[in-house]
Amino acid sequence: MALVKLQTEHFRNLSSAPVTFSPSFNLVFGENGSGKTSVLEAIGYLGLGRSFRVSRHQAVVQHGQQRLTVFGGLDQGLDNAMNEGEDPGQLVHRLGFARDIGSKETTLRVDGEAVKNLSSLARHLPVSVIDPGVFDIVAGGPGKRRQFLDWAVFHVEPSFANVWQQCQRVTSQRNQTLRNGRLDEALIRVWDSQYAQLANRLTEARRAAFALFESAFKRLLEEVDAPWVEGMKMDFYPGWDISQPLSDVLAAHREQELRMGHTLYGPNRADVKLRFQGRPVAETFSRGQQKTLVILMKIAQGMVLSSLGKQVTFLLDDINAELDVSHRAMLAKKLYELRCQVFMTSIEPPRPDELWRDEKPEYRMFHVEHGKLKEE
Repeated sequence: MALVKLQTEHFRNLSSAPVTFSPSFNLVFGENGSGKTSVLEAIGYLGLGRSFRVSRHQAVVQHGQQRLTVFGGLDQGLDNAMNEGEDPGQLVHRLGFARDIGSKETTLRVDGEAVKNLSSLARHLPVSVIDPGVFDIVAGGPGKRRQFLDWAVFHVEPSFANVWQQCQRVTSQRNQTLRNGRLDEALIRVWDSQYAQLANRLTEARRAAFALFESAFKRLLEEVDAPWVEGMKMDFYPGWDISQPLSDVLAAHREQELRMGHTLYGPNRADVKLRFQGRPVAETFSRGQQKTLVILMKIAQGMVLSSLGKQVTFLLDDINAELDVSHRAMLAKKLYELRCQVFMTSIEPPRPDELWRDEKPEYRMFHVEHGKLKEE
């Protein structure tokens, strides 16, 4: 499915007028501060439930307003032709997100019905962001790579979101017990047992999704002419030494966790280890090589979901500032081959001839000025 209609209210500087998009490529350009990144943020709210730029809803709502709303209409996307009886452009799902800043209440709707969990929205619109901050997947800490992996796990395994939320709650309770000062041995054993059971379920789902991702990534590397391809190695680390049951690991490191006051082993410490010739790529790769690696990792994720019949919506924010012409062309070509929906922003007017030197996809181009989108 693809997002073909978007309407916002009191969202940054965006106009409240509805906009219609292509299920394929959408090229959006405008000056800094014009609102082009805000368009991507609004789309991100429907697929992520939050901004990919800031952590607070207050930073997104228009000045002087107390409530923001984002509405999206989805059609069958680029698979429309495969669905006999479906009219092109006919909406198959309607997604709504509203946030009241004063009461801190969030309202979520799918096809007019209220839903409780963001996952109910996100499963309909897999959104993947490529912006300047995404390169921290390589250079940043394990948390960035866990987020990267869990995005794919969520869309591959429907039960993952619920298990992950349960595990977060148990981890919080366990941490509180560790910080109580005087340890309640009976209580900590209860939390250890629950935590270990949930950890095994999370790890199984992560391992299965990682296997799909790694397979896609290796196929992709066969098409890349780069000197680092042969020495590149990628491994999934579950967060503890799995030669031992997690409950035994926790018991053996009880004193260490008591000193630190939080859980040190388990799925909250999982990571995707990226190495080149045995050393972390963050230490051995140049900035340019790291960018190439992250782009290929994002494309591989798209390949996994595409193989499951899901059309990913990619948000490419100001990539001209981060990627040269050849890298932009490689990314555009691969996303076209995957039949993804793409929103690509830039300051200068896009040049389709640079993005696609051979066959061009169907695309629409928009100029943004003072929060208003005008199709060129």
